[in-house]
Amino acid sequence: MKSIRNVLTATLLTAGAVLTAAAAMSVASAAEQAAATQPPPPGPAGGNHRGPWHLLSQLDLSAAQKQQIKDILNAARPQMQSLHEQLQANSLKLRQTPPTDPNYVNIAAQASQTHGSLSAQMMTQRAEMRAQVFKVLTPAQQTQLAALEAQMQADRRPRGHGPNP
Repeated sequence: MKSIRNVLTATLLTAGAVLTAAAAMSVASAAEQAAATQPPPPGPAGGNHRGPWHLLSQLDLSAAQKQQIKDILNAARPQMQSLHEQLQANSLKLRQTPPTDPNYVNIAAQASQTHGSLSAQMMTQRAEMRAQVFKVLTPAQQTQLAALEAQMQADRRPRGHGPNP
């Protein structure tokens, strides 16, 4: 009798863990989807203040610099859009798979691995764009941009958290 009870308890705990993980992935996926559907930030002349690119508008760029940066961003746009669409499709595949599917755990693992790879590619692409933009700036603008980015990071840091001074 005890062994049946132990098996049932283990089965229920495992099912609960799987359901909790599925719910967490669903919530994370929904949050990612909501963030992903927002339009990408425009170039330096845009009024969208969602990312670090808006900081460029505070650097007193010359017309030539603005054009060079616009060209860099436009050249990177197709690959970034492709990566974005692949991330969305990957998330959709997992969301559309019911947790009752016998392959659900394998599909979740595959989606997780794919998502990590795509995210790494996107981070690399962003770093390449940032490096190209940085080369367009004067040394003074580079210093000013670094200070603006540091301030933006400080503003994002939640109050009352983190190490004590």
